[in-house]
Amino acid sequence: MILLPGFMCDADLWTDLVPLLRPGWRVLHADLFSDSSIEAMAARVLEEAPERFVAVGFSMGGFVARQIALTAPERVEALALIATSALGTTPERAERNRQRRARIAAAPFRGLSRSDLRRALHPSRRDDAVLVERMLAMGTRLGKQVLLRQLAAERVDGYGRLPEIRCPTLVVAAEADELRPRDETDRLAAGIPGARYEIVAGCGHMIPLEQPGVLAALLNGWLDQAAPATG
Repeated sequence: MILLPGFMCDADLWTDLVPLLRPGWRVLHADLFSDSSIEAMAARVLEEAPERFVAVGFSMGGFVARQIALTAPERVEALALIATSALGTTPERAERNRQRRARIAAAPFRGLSRSDLRRALHPSRRDDAVLVERMLAMGTRLGKQVLLRQLAAERVDGYGRLPEIRCPTLVVAAEADELRPRDETDRLAAGIPGARYEIVAGCGHMIPLEQPGVLAALLNGWLDQAAPATG
């Protein structure tokens, strides 16, 4: 199983989830930190991955996971897309990202915005200091150069290619995700043939951190049928 993290998230995103997965899975963490395009990230993962694997992508990692499934469908046993979509980067968003990269490049790195990170959480968790600090710490560990590369990774609209995904697919959305509106995830799930769609109640965007037990149960139950672990 290859875990693909979201924007400015490292392996700690999955710390609470991994011990809850069914025994037998060999868990690998994808490198989404060394490249500045979704296509290059996907190519790196494929270069380093075993011949056959399950891809679990969160947020930005979901864009990479979809690219992997389209590039090498014969290698992907199953696909899980968590709090993600297939919406492309608009010209306006691309310009904002360009301006943001210029500001970041010209100044000392001060980490991620605490207010932006709080917005990624369910309203009931936004004052959870431990959770917010974990998110801040991931961004600090990854640093300025990773932030610049990931901001440069524009997303091409992928809804038109969703019918090409033929492996078993699980789409997981959060009930109170302010970063990925439900119309995006609804459309994602509807576009992939035979996809299973689950909504996590009482949760914001950061599903692996906020509701690791619920997410693990969904993954375990689905993978028991879609791609049983063999050890």
